[in-house]
Parts: sequence; structure tokens; C-alpha cells
Amino acid sequence: MKVKYVAAIAASSLVLAGCSSVSGDGADGDSEGAGVAGTTTPTATLISGDSPVDASIEASQQFFESSPGAIVTDEDYQLEAASLSAAYSVPALVNGEGVTAELERLGVSWVIAVGTELEDDNAEGDNEELLDDLDIIGTVPELGGGVEADSGQQDSGESDGESGGDPSVTVVEPAGEGLDALLALGEGEAFIAPERSDLELSQDIDPLEGVSVLTDGAHLAALGTARAAGAEMVSSPTDPRASSETIAAASSADVVLGIFEGEREDFEWQLSAASTGVELPGGTQLVFGGKRYIALYGSPVTPALGVLGEQDVPATVERAEEMAEPYRALTEDTIVPAQEIIVTVAAGQAGDDGNYSNEGPIDWFIPLIEAAGEAGQYVILDFQPGRSDFLSQIQQYEELLAYPHVGIALDPEWRLGPDEMPLTRIGHVEIEEVNEVVNYLADYVRENNLPQKLIILHQFQLQMIRDREQLDQSRSEVALLIHADGQGSQPAKAETWRTLHQNAPEGVAWGWKNFFDEDLPMLTPEETYAVEPMPEFVSYQ
Repeated sequence: MKVKYVAAIAASSLVLAGCSSVSGDGADGDSEGAGVAGTTTPTATLISGDSPVDASIEASQQFFESSPGAIVTDEDYQLEAASLSAAYSVPALVNGEGVTAELERLGVSWVIAVGTELEDDNAEGDNEELLDDLDIIGTVPELGGGVEADSGQQDSGESDGESGGDPSVTVVEPAGEGLDALLALGEGEAFIAPERSDLELSQDIDPLEGVSVLTDGAHLAALGTARAAGAEMVSSPTDPRASSETIAAASSADVVLGIFEGEREDFEWQLSAASTGVELPGGTQLVFGGKRYIALYGSPVTPALGVLGEQDVPATVERAEEMAEPYRALTEDTIVPAQEIIVTVAAGQAGDDGNYSNEGPIDWFIPLIEAAGEAGQYVILDFQPGRSDFLSQIQQYEELLAYPHVGIALDPEWRLGPDEMPLTRIGHVEIEEVNEVVNYLADYVRENNLPQKLIILHQFQLQMIRDREQLDQSRSEVALLIHADGQGSQPAKAETWRTLHQNAPEGVAWGWKNFFDEDLPMLTPEETYAVEPMPEFVSYQ
């Protein structure tokens, strides 16, 4: 009897502990399985690296406590082996160090060897007795090909599932390559089959539920093992936050495994964010990646600081959408309307705290933040700290950072030294202070399982951000953008744009500002997107 699932995710697994079910061994064939326990955030583990041998063994240990048989394959024939793994519901292992020990752990009685010879990989020869007792069936890695272990004779190689191979397995042509081919398989289908049909199989056990595997398609043998256990397979980018499909899978699963090539140090925290199911305006949990922004700039409590404050909240949201609409015909990227809200305003007087900056009450900004979120618009909180520092001011508004669609902007023009007065010169910020903000916000994002947040750095003179080549770009919790917000004639603005790009940190995004009154003339949407490189963020003041 062909089984659907032989044994469960191992109870000793690091992150899947307590989520196991065990196949019955009694003569009556009864079995009992404990389902996967539901949790708010799915438990997660990562099978990653460059070794397909290690990945296949780890997957077997994650998904199977025991198995009557296994598929062992050469590295080059993982797809064929994975198809057999899914057809027989047993693990697939890439031949190499540790494989015979894993076969012993599983308690297998038979092995289908695909394009490889099974030998004791223990230097002490401790597994020779195991190999002597195994029923080893050899299979050549050709469609429909099979060979009995004791005959050494290859079959006819036909692929119709009727001549050669196990008649309980339908042999089919691969539909595509790699993961796509594996996912296209129906129940009981494989790309090859052994000559034998008398394999001992366990009693039927229902496939796992609530378990998803995110993968880039590497380590196909390991993926075959996961599919054999009934896990849902989801093609995933390196960063699970970058795909709506991955986010949906993570948010609906109780247990998530990642099977990827290479190292993925950030997988677990990125998965925690993805598992919330929250997406940013425009989709996914990343700020960019096929998205561009058109923003209104100003304060919701006064029209004096920009167009954002020239109308009430509903009309502001509507106006942002109207400003964004013409840009949609100019790019294949998703255009996201946005609001850049000045929350601390540079002041001509010292004020009670002596910092020459007026901090608006949080209640002023919540109505627009929430209305923008409901309309699918992004929000940026703009800081003009005066003699204060950026981090101190940002921390005062941490309550607003809890909104997934809210980022921040630093305006060094209004960052004063301890003895400086407003309007005496253009301000500046040292890169150490910027990096302090970057790491604070990145930590906040990670600790609160939030989507990536945008940090805008306003600049129209090189001196405004000192030593910007040392900008910390190591934190994928945030996206960094330099915003050229100078005003005036278009030749002057173009020169500023070119100057700012010289020796700029590689990999940052770029923003452009259009001024209704101060630009001579203000660019049209078509002219704005003719700027090279095309800006990812455009604001209007």
C-alpha cells in the first residue's frame, strides 16, 4: 500500500518541537498523529547552505521520524529522486557523508538508489551490517528507466508507466525544470520508477497540514522529502518579505521551513515579519522593488508649510491620489501615493526647551496617518530638530512608528549646532547621528515584526550630510533614500542632482522635489520621470 505520509516532523527538531505524529507499527495498522499546533507566529527553521547532502539529511530529520524506505541519489539526479520521494512518500537523500547513519535512524528496509552506489560512509565500517540487510534497488536516471539490483539489466526505458518500473507509479515526462517540474507532479507520478513493485510500505497517514516550505528551488532532494510529507511548497525570493505569495503562505502556516541555497542569516526575523500578513501600500513588505512614490509635503495643521495642509484630511488623501495618477502611465512600476508630514518644525525662537524646534502633538497626525493607510498610501514623518538631535525627536513619536506604513525623513537643513541660530546658514548632520537613527529604526522594525521602513535623507548641498560614504546600509529592516529637495531654475536643480550623485553611497534610492511656486518652471510628470536616474520618490511642496 502506497503511503501518503510515513512519519512526522521530528519532535526533537529545534523549532518544530511538539509538532510530530508517529506512524503505527502494530499488526492492525492503527496509527495516531498529533496535528501541528497553531500559533500566532509560525515556528520556523532554515535548511540552507551549499551542500545538497547536508540539506537532504536535515530535511529527512525534520520531516520523518521513521520510514520503511528511502531514495538515495547522486547529486546530479536530485529531480528524478525527488519525484520518487513524492510518489512513495519517503525521504530522498543525496549520497554522501552521513547518509547511511540517517538510513539507520529512519529504520529503512529498502533503498532505491538513483544513479549512485550505496556504500558505508563511516570510516569505522559501523554501517556495513545495515547495508547487508537492505533491499537495494538500482535505478538509472532516465525517463522510465529501471534495473533490478540483482540482475544488472536495464529495462526498455519506455515512459508510459506500463512497461518497466513499478506499476503503482505512473512515469511521466518532467513538466519544466527544477521546482516547477516537481510541483507539476500528480499523486503517484514520478520521472523514473524502479523495476520492482513489492516494496514494504507503512499504513496511510494523512499529509501534514499547516506546514509550508519557502524555497528558491535549490536542494531538490530535500524539497522532494518535504513534498512527500505533504508540506505546501512556495517559490520564494531570498527575502520572504519581498513576495505577496510568500507573505500569504507564512501568515497562514503553523510551521514554516526555508530551503535555500547559500546562507540566509536573516531568514527567521524576516519570516516573523512576513507571518503577520501585513503588506505595505503597493504590496509586499519592502518599500521598493517595483514601487515608486508620489508624495504631498507639508503639515496637516497649516497651509504655510506646503500643499499637504491646504485642505482637510479626506481632500488631502484624494489630492495625493490625483497627483499620483499621471505617473502611472509613465512606468510599469506600481505608483504609490504618499504623504510627507512635517511633525517637528524649525522655529525662529528657542521655545521652552531651547531647541529651536516645535514638536507637534501626536494627536495632530493620527487622522491623516490612518486615513492614508486606509487609502493605500504611504506616510513619512519629517523631522526638523533645530538644536535637538534626530534620534531624540524620533523617539518622541515612536507611537506613530508602530503603523506599518509609516517611515521617517531627516531634514539636516534645520539641524543646528549647540550655539547656532536659525537661518544663519544651511544646517548639517554628522553621519554618526544618521547611522544611530538607522540602527534604532532597524531594531524597532525587527523587534515589532514590522515591514521594512523608509528613511529619507534630505540633501541639496554635499555638506548637509557629513561623511555620507559611511552611511550604514547593512540593515535590511530599512530602505534608504537621498532626497534632492533644492528649488529654483531647472538648470540649477539638474546641477544639484548631478553633484549629489557624485561619490554617493551605492545602492541608495533617490528622490526629487517639485515646488509649485519656487521652481522655474516646475517639471511636468513626464519631465520629472525623464530625470536620470528616474527618481523612486517624488514630492510636491
